[in-house]
Amino acid sequence: MIGMLRGEVIDRGADEVLVDVGGVGYRIRVTPRTLVALDPGTEATLHTHLHVREDAMVLYGFEAKAERATFELLCGATGVGPKLAQSILAVHDPVALRRALLDDDVEALTLVPGVGKRTAQKLLVELKARFELPDLEVVPGGEPSARAEVRSALAGLGYEPEEVREVLATLPDDEPVEELLRRALRQLAAERVS
Repeated sequence: MIGMLRGEVIDRGADEVLVDVGGVGYRIRVTPRTLVALDPGTEATLHTHLHVREDAMVLYGFEAKAERATFELLCGATGVGPKLAQSILAVHDPVALRRALLDDDVEALTLVPGVGKRTAQKLLVELKARFELPDLEVVPGGEPSARAEVRSALAGLGYEPEEVREVLATLPDDEPVEELLRRALRQLAAERVS
């Protein structure tokens, strides 16, 4: 399996690039967000996923490992193929998608071309079960985010997933883990008293 490619961008089309890796040209499908950063003549590093069907083998490329991991989780969901998974990632990066799922934001999913309200509701249920993976909530260096650490700590303390989801939705994004955990515990304690 091809997990990563590094080479010179030779050409780009509407939804794919041609990357020369040691004299071999790889056609790689990418999202519009990734495509913008890939100019012909520049070097690119793409994390890839090879999708094999009866009639074709298609290579999909992503700037970050988290994007590829999200794409693979999306493809594993019922009714989601690579085309829809890529459309979802074209609209929502992994963090925004995770936030939409945690907030039960059906409207955010309807922003994806071809996804109506009923489909979005089905996707929400299907994806929420698949995205309960702490390794997707990472910061660019590959470390778990502060929110992921707080989620893990609260789960370890015995709080229910729904309680954790609700309290995390109220927390700011820019504070250290210790402060976020203090805020979450105060809020959860206040809710249990009332």
